[in-house]
Amino acid sequence: QVQLVVSGGGLVQPGGSLRLSCAASGIIFSIYHMGWYRQAPGKQRKLLARITSGGTANYADSVKGRSTISRDDAKNTVYMQMDSLRPEDTAVYYCNAALGAISAWGQGTQVTVSA
Repeated sequence: QVQLVVSGGGLVQPGGSLRLSCAASGIIFSIYHMGWYRQAPGKQRKLLARITSGGTANYADSVKGRSTISRDDAKNTVYMQMDSLRPEDTAVYYCNAALGAISAWGQGTQVTVSA
């Protein structure tokens, strides 16, 4: 079965950086489109960035210019480098693997941006 294991969250000061990782197993990773989402308390889960199986990346306006999504198909892992973090980036971050009607989620990792 599909398993997505997310790591790299934590507490960071405003202006700091984090790199999230999502390691996949149980799928042919290279053919899946991968995405990073976040959900703040009381709010809907929102797409932040997506990278296609071909490596094309797209970003939500909220993180554009501050974040970079990348993938290493040899390691079955997708990354999200986040820089210039702000308090409003505080949320639980999730990765998603999608292929057609298939959609799988990782367990989420808390990112807290606070002084």
